[in-house]
Amino acid sequence: MFYFYPKIQLLPNKEENFLIASLYKSENGTIAEYDRIFSSSQEEVWDVLTNNEKLKLWMHHLEITNLGKGGHIKFHFHDGSGNVEDITITDFEEGRVLAFEWGNDIVRFAIQPKNKGTQLIMKQIISEITDHTPKDLAGWHVCLLHFSDVVNKQFIHYPENEWEKWYEKYKEQVEKIMS
Repeated sequence: MFYFYPKIQLLPNKEENFLIASLYKSENGTIAEYDRIFSSSQEEVWDVLTNNEKLKLWMHHLEITNLGKGGHIKFHFHDGSGNVEDITITDFEEGRVLAFEWGNDIVRFAIQPKNKGTQLIMKQIISEITDHTPKDLAGWHVCLLHFSDVVNKQFIHYPENEWEKWYEKYKEQVEKIMS
């Protein structure tokens, strides 16, 4: 069971803040929480999360091979090596929750109704903050930009280095939560 402490918003109010993940501490580590609201139905958002044809549009490294608790997701490195890592699904509720291992961490997606649309909350439960953590958080940020585009059926081309734009913001958050 996870015990969560209150969220701390670490960046000053800026227009783009609605996209920035909140970082806060829990008994299980540091939590990065991304919150997105869509006018689409829960079914449509779930489909983008779990349908391999749509999954590859926002996170081309992942392929779900067995959807369900204890099931598996393949992480294809796409670096020319042909290497693939098997990731275990740690929690699953059809149409609502998908959680899986992410190295030593856990990534958890939860979908619920919100007003006349759907709320997607993605949490990365970070077991240990490293120098690489801000890059991971910026990477997830960009993946969720793509995710939003797929849900909204608007395909925007982001530059390969889009994560760099977000890296400094996440580096600042990580530094503040570590102090």
